[in-house]
Amino acid sequence: MNLAKGNGGPPIRDELSISWHSLSTEEALKELDSGFQTGLTSQEAARRLEQYGRNQLTEKPRPGFLQLVLDQLKDFVVILLIVAAFVSLILGETIDAGAIFAIVVLNAVLGVVQESRAEAALDALKKMSAPEAQVLRDGHRASLSSTLLVPGDIVLLEAGNFIPADVRLVEAINLRVEEAALTGESIAVQKNAALRLEKNIPLGDRKNIGFMGTTVSYGRGRGVVVSTGMHTQLGLIADMLQAVENEKTPLQKRLDQLGRLLGTGALIVCGLVFLLGFYRAANEVGLAALFQPGKGLQTIVDLFMVAVSLAIAAVPEGLPAVVTISLALGMREMVHRHALIRKLSSVETLGSATVICSDKTGTLTQNEMTVTRLWVDGKMFEITGSGYSVEGEFKLDEKPVSLAQFPGASTVLWVGVLNNDAQLEPLEAAPQSIIGNHSGTYRMVGDPTEGSILVAAAKAGVYAPELHQAYPRKNEIPFDSNRKRMVTIHHVADQKDADISPLYGDERDRWYAVAVKGAPDVVLNLCTEYQTVDDQILPMDGATRARILEANDQMTGHALRVLGLAYRMVPAMPDEIATHSIDEELVFAGMVGMIDPARPEVTPALVLAAGAGIRTIMITGDYPNTARAIAQTIGLLQPGHKVLTGADLNELNDEQLRREVKVTDVFARVSPEHKMRIVDALRADDEIVAMTGDGVNDAPAIKRADIGIAMGITGTDVAKQTADMVLTDDNYVSIVSAIEQGRIIYSNIRKFVYYLLSCNMAEIAIIFLGTLFGWGSPLTAIQLLWLNLVTDGAPALALATEKGDPDIMIQKPRPTKEPIINHQMRIGIIVQTIAITVATLSAFLLGRSTGAPIEFAKTMAFVTLSCSELLRAFTARSEYFPLFKIGVFSNRLMNYAVVSSLVMILAVVYVPFLQSIFNTIPLGWQQWVSIAPLLVLPSVAAEVTKFVLSTRLKQ
Repeated sequence: MNLAKGNGGPPIRDELSISWHSLSTEEALKELDSGFQTGLTSQEAARRLEQYGRNQLTEKPRPGFLQLVLDQLKDFVVILLIVAAFVSLILGETIDAGAIFAIVVLNAVLGVVQESRAEAALDALKKMSAPEAQVLRDGHRASLSSTLLVPGDIVLLEAGNFIPADVRLVEAINLRVEEAALTGESIAVQKNAALRLEKNIPLGDRKNIGFMGTTVSYGRGRGVVVSTGMHTQLGLIADMLQAVENEKTPLQKRLDQLGRLLGTGALIVCGLVFLLGFYRAANEVGLAALFQPGKGLQTIVDLFMVAVSLAIAAVPEGLPAVVTISLALGMREMVHRHALIRKLSSVETLGSATVICSDKTGTLTQNEMTVTRLWVDGKMFEITGSGYSVEGEFKLDEKPVSLAQFPGASTVLWVGVLNNDAQLEPLEAAPQSIIGNHSGTYRMVGDPTEGSILVAAAKAGVYAPELHQAYPRKNEIPFDSNRKRMVTIHHVADQKDADISPLYGDERDRWYAVAVKGAPDVVLNLCTEYQTVDDQILPMDGATRARILEANDQMTGHALRVLGLAYRMVPAMPDEIATHSIDEELVFAGMVGMIDPARPEVTPALVLAAGAGIRTIMITGDYPNTARAIAQTIGLLQPGHKVLTGADLNELNDEQLRREVKVTDVFARVSPEHKMRIVDALRADDEIVAMTGDGVNDAPAIKRADIGIAMGITGTDVAKQTADMVLTDDNYVSIVSAIEQGRIIYSNIRKFVYYLLSCNMAEIAIIFLGTLFGWGSPLTAIQLLWLNLVTDGAPALALATEKGDPDIMIQKPRPTKEPIINHQMRIGIIVQTIAITVATLSAFLLGRSTGAPIEFAKTMAFVTLSCSELLRAFTARSEYFPLFKIGVFSNRLMNYAVVSSLVMILAVVYVPFLQSIFNTIPLGWQQWVSIAPLLVLPSVAAEVTKFVLSTRLKQ
């Protein structure tokens, strides 16, 4: 990147041509024409904003409204409907054509509206998470939306801030940045603004650069913006991901197969009916006579209309609309269950999931590090409570105790609070200041490990604001990964009347306290003395060292992260902080052990998922001992199963990994590449994989999985845009709940597919057999269309609102290659086709036997077919459970649908002006009595079929 002044105008930028990490801070500021103390002027910032655009990730252009509509019309069944509509229109059947076009338009509109709503909801979620930035403008500090940042802006960084753009750091004071979202590195990176690095140094080693989307864990600093929007490292990854094409979901594939099957079958049967009728007519009047004007050609037209009627009967016009509506209703329910689905077709995919690959932090755990153990001089204190609530107590040997009895234990907490850069800020409902009111739950700003120490101290009555006031920090040596410790130096204020700590001498104002926090073994090696639990200071000996190391091993064995704390008192502030002397000859105070506790609701959800045949695999960057302990606590790690690390994966080839992944429940210390390999290994065994993630580094694995799940709270924009589903509460429980809803949706789709196909196959059989036996078509084209749109449509829609069978989460996941119409459904369709066909043809023949006009027989057939299908809709509410068990009238929408459809059927039979349109004749009570047994025949057959199939499945 290059900036140059041209004609007095704004800088001209040659994108990405400068390696900013190779420049000094002065060179970077000069190149960007910005000031360390003043930043940019408002006028200059406005010019640069116009030139470079907003600082936000942009997506590839979304399809326009017309393209969205065309996408909805690509379905094979929809194409068949459009062809049938045009044929009807050519033949003058405008009512038929209009009705078919209406259902096609309804389907397209619903699809476009629902997908647009999903994207709008995601956009709203992005805006909610868009951070504010603290910048220097016109020499003054200002808070503005990060989208308004431009190259040259000076950004102020503090603990808890998102870095809003790529910046060249110009100041870094104890600045550590969590870059896991970009690099996958779980340990915060210590930044150094004074460094000048080689041009080709890897991304993760650029310690003088802050990257967009990463988080300041603690410390402070400032940086000059060098790249914004899609020119940041985050933007480059987002741009690459947008080139990846999406695969069709299992539901889309199955519906495509079903549409092609129905369409092909319909065309074949239509052709057979037409040829059969043509053959009969040719034999009766002769081939030549059929092509003569008048009656001959009219016969061919009539035959063609019968074929069109059969096509209308064969293709379930309501299926696309009902599928869309079902998915839309499911999507709405998903939102209530804290899951935002980005596309309608992805709703069902969760229902077929066989494996959930879940992150640990924040998903299975609370993402709130909590100190649970305090070790002092051989005594292990248990600390109750969790998260950032200061409610809790200390226990010794399972009995509550007051730390006032153990001053040595209080000293450990005091050292931990002094040597600490985190802050606890009260939530909106909590008091505005921790001082004066120490109850409630707070928001932690800074490193979670340090925040947990502040909470533990508050439970013991040790409050950071008061302690920092008594011991103001005067100097520090920040944490270093080589030294593995942090050192702070505090002046002991002259508070002679306040007995607030054992850490002072007789002349308080001359003394300084040196607080040290770090790895227990490292801190221990610096100690020559130790403090007892009753506040005595004794010389350190070999036995005591062994006892401390043994306690450390015991705590780490329980997956606790352990920190050692020590201190020393010096009579004067050193002129220079010499790292080799300031933290020597320390007094070992004790150790604290902390852990990110599991969510209490996760264990029941894991049991529910396991009962549904769904494996859960933990994939985390944490250490194996910690991951194993959490997995055992929540019941995820099964007996005999393994915990593998990223190093273990590096030793396995793909075939070995396929075998190992079957018996491994926890993968720890893994990289993004490892996640991709795990997903590939699972999918190679025909598993349907749901993968969670929140960082940019998770995006490839999210994309590769069958269903990618991003975190709505902690997730990056790139992860959300890549995912199929976004969790609004980052909770594993919501994944299981979404899977349950996905199963319900798929089950409901199967129910109305079963219902519609059994009805439509019966309609095919009725017309085909009527033509075959020379009776003519028992139903007219308009009657068939009315039947499909009104009688089939409303009850089918009601089936989409079923709450699911009682055993929905006891059933095993569907085989990945199982079609919607499986063996059991095929049997049911055959039985129903026979039952409805027999009932309808019997009514038709019964009407013909009266000697009345043929319209009377067709009316009896129409009424019998319509009413039997309405009654059959009640039995279709469950594939296996009998109607009395699920409740005959428990689905209110079904009751309304059946009643309204029945009213419409009676209207076309008894309303005079409709009779001429639908070619119907009113029926008397005698006809109703005669067909009554025929009306219930299909429902009885359906219940008997359920009983037989359920009995066989249980065997």
